[in-house]
Amino acid sequence: MAVSDAPRRADLDKCVHCGLCLNACPTYRELGVEMDSPRGRIYQMVQVANGAPITEAYQEHIDLCLACRGCETACPSGVKYGRLIEAARADIERRTRRPIAARIIRKLVFDYLLPSRTLLQFAGGGLWLYQRSGVQRLLRASGILKKIGKLGEVESLAPSVETPFFYRYMGRVFPAQGERKHRVALLSGCIANLCFARLNEATVRVLQANGCEVTIHSGQTCCGALHVHAGLRESARKLARKNIDALADAAFDAILTNAGGCGSTLKEYDELLEHDPAYAERARRFVGLMKDVNEFLASIDLNPRMGKVREVVTYQDSCHLAHGQRVRSAPRELLRQVPGLTLKEMPMSDLCCGSAGIYNIVHTDMALALLEKKMQAVNSTRADRIVTANPGCMLQLRAGVERHGHGQRVSHVVEVLDEAYRTGGQTV
Repeated sequence: MAVSDAPRRADLDKCVHCGLCLNACPTYRELGVEMDSPRGRIYQMVQVANGAPITEAYQEHIDLCLACRGCETACPSGVKYGRLIEAARADIERRTRRPIAARIIRKLVFDYLLPSRTLLQFAGGGLWLYQRSGVQRLLRASGILKKIGKLGEVESLAPSVETPFFYRYMGRVFPAQGERKHRVALLSGCIANLCFARLNEATVRVLQANGCEVTIHSGQTCCGALHVHAGLRESARKLARKNIDALADAAFDAILTNAGGCGSTLKEYDELLEHDPAYAERARRFVGLMKDVNEFLASIDLNPRMGKVREVVTYQDSCHLAHGQRVRSAPRELLRQVPGLTLKEMPMSDLCCGSAGIYNIVHTDMALALLEKKMQAVNSTRADRIVTANPGCMLQLRAGVERHGHGQRVSHVVEVLDEAYRTGGQTV
């Protein structure tokens, strides 16, 4: 076992149990249970590190964590809680045995579906048929889904499939508009190729409008973020090596993602592969090039030739962009450069909306409770549109609008920029 696959004593010892993390923790705010706070979970990790058994209660408390990393921002001692919670889950995965049904499902999803373009497109085609054939509309109208409990709630959170899939652009190089100033690669994700194909296309157009030659490398694969969060670090390492092989040694100025959750893991490939002598140095080189698209665009001279977008918007921080990557101002700076746009800050904009990868599927009740409170904050701004920087947040917030909203649109920052550039005649 690699040293990084269990909570490190040095990381555990950094926590001084001051409690400043408590208010930043969504599950503690909701439940008021010490063992479901960062401080409480670290206390439990210490007990396990000292030889205590891994109990069902321990697993439940660790599993209920959103891994939003809001506690890292609040912590005065620099505790790397994200690394601790991921290591604790990896330790649980190594030392316990799940029921056979759970093992089969996890194997199919994490080892076969997410890394496979063929299987993802097959699954996407099936979901598209369910959504477009009228079956989904019929089932929802009948009320049957509401009667089957959690499965019905999960179905309501399912993303809409967008055809044609973004996979058709794999291997393509998109030229810059005008003079080429930057050469970048875009990591388009896994599920995002099916459900956020238009967002990926908008990202390419915005980058082109800003002098970027954009490569969609055919060798890229799933980033492994969901695997890391699930404790499947070895599976994540395999995916990391594939992405490094595809992109680390190419002559790119930057490697970009438009997904805050993916970016956080991509920027930590060096930690994931630190004990791999063949990849440790290449992983560091990869991480040195890795940027969120908001971070990159805010660092260059942004093309100012935008048309007006006359709307009031509010911005919801992606947890892993704000807390994991420490990128907060860049999305707001970009929005403020859009002519006609008014940005109104919402209360607690960096408190998790409840998406957290597949959290809203595994812990639907908690995710929906957090979402309801998030929508109260959104509605208080009276904004016409909710803008964020992560596809998972977009899905959750769209569900929030349906349940508790006032008809707000939900968009990614680059979709707003794309709209402005198209209005200004800069993209096609």
